[in-house]
Amino acid sequence: MVKDMTYGNSAKQILFFALPLMVGNIFQQFYNMADSMIVGKTLGTDALGAVCSTGSLNFLIIGFVTGLASGFCIPVAQFFGAKDYRNLRRSVTNMIYLAVGITAVLTLLTALFTDDVLRLLGTPYDIYEDAYDYIIVIFLGMAATMFYNILAGLLRALGDSRSPLIFLIIASVINIGLDFFLILVCDMGVMGAGIATVIAQAISGILCLIYIIKKSTLLHLQKSDWIPSRQMIKKLLYLGLPMALQFSITAVGGLILQQSVNSLGKAAVSAVGAGNKTSMMLTQPMEAMGVALATFCGQNLGAGKIDRARRGVHQGLLMIMVYVAVCTLASLCFGQYLALLFVTADELVVIGDIHRLLTIVGTFYWSLGILFVYRNAVQGLGYGVPAMAAGLFELIARALIGIFAVPVFGFEAACIAGPIAWIAADILLIPVFYIVIHKLRKLYPSSEEADSGSLTSAVRPV
Repeated sequence: MVKDMTYGNSAKQILFFALPLMVGNIFQQFYNMADSMIVGKTLGTDALGAVCSTGSLNFLIIGFVTGLASGFCIPVAQFFGAKDYRNLRRSVTNMIYLAVGITAVLTLLTALFTDDVLRLLGTPYDIYEDAYDYIIVIFLGMAATMFYNILAGLLRALGDSRSPLIFLIIASVINIGLDFFLILVCDMGVMGAGIATVIAQAISGILCLIYIIKKSTLLHLQKSDWIPSRQMIKKLLYLGLPMALQFSITAVGGLILQQSVNSLGKAAVSAVGAGNKTSMMLTQPMEAMGVALATFCGQNLGAGKIDRARRGVHQGLLMIMVYVAVCTLASLCFGQYLALLFVTADELVVIGDIHRLLTIVGTFYWSLGILFVYRNAVQGLGYGVPAMAAGLFELIARALIGIFAVPVFGFEAACIAGPIAWIAADILLIPVFYIVIHKLRKLYPSSEEADSGSLTSAVRPV
């Protein structure tokens, strides 16, 4: 269902748009976690360590793909807000050209160099083979990830967050069933978990495509829309690459940190990996609110309603902080029970370490909430470069902790790396948002109810 968020009660629109995203992100994270949970429960701690040891490398490549798809869809939201449906369709076709080319190149590169990277990271010898088997399947199935994220992103850009949720729930159930079948029945080990994830992602993408063909008339492409446009490709890359690089730059810091964690042994690798996955699941509603704000800001930028976008960001921040209080309490009080999702009750050392990580990280969820709000708002307003710079701040913070603190202070230093990285990014993003708002107010009508202004105006993002 298409939803125009350029008029009406902004807080209500953001919340109701975000709710399906929250549930969808939890399911997305859950079926990503399902591999680790089922592997840990059925194949043991070593296999869990193998899957978890690939987390940062996975985020480096798959995060790049996900960020690229999200960035590509921002112009769609902007053109939709401006009611410029011809350019909306042209942006989709040029997006397809870029997505196919970039995915092909990334798939080839990862097939060639994954082995070298895992060895460079110092992946423990006794879990190396399983780690390679798992991550190479994920990388070879990268096209499925791009396929789903592009189509789901298009639907969300038009204000439809409910349909992708339904398709994601279906894929999550399929993924879990395939995990058990391929691991236990087919005896495929951790490789089976990777295959299950790729198949589930492809199915969710196919369901999105069928829905678009049948229901989303705005995305029905015409022959004239398929003419490549250098200007449109430039615009897509301007917004897509910074968002993709933001994920990858952050992941490079994670890789440096992962190398230090690998030196602490298999138990630490399992605990950090499982703890981070649990934390990511708890914080998915924050990320969903951020995505909702990106769409909200994109549509209102297209409509020239900058004050409405600013007000929506403030309302989104307030809603996130309410959730942060709940999320922090859950981490502090129930961390040891959440650890049982990944390991059996007799793995006392790993359980204790996971609980310690969640206690430390949970105390700083407020800084992550701020990060999600302002980063997505800045991106939705068409300023991708500052968001990439924030990723660079995160990289530096994680790298410094990994290189200098983990060797000295051990596991606790690895736990604090994430919060320090979030705060470093916040220091940049908060002032950048208000600078962006100030600039856009000069370029668009000041009235909150202005319905003029389009993307053909001379908006020059920094």
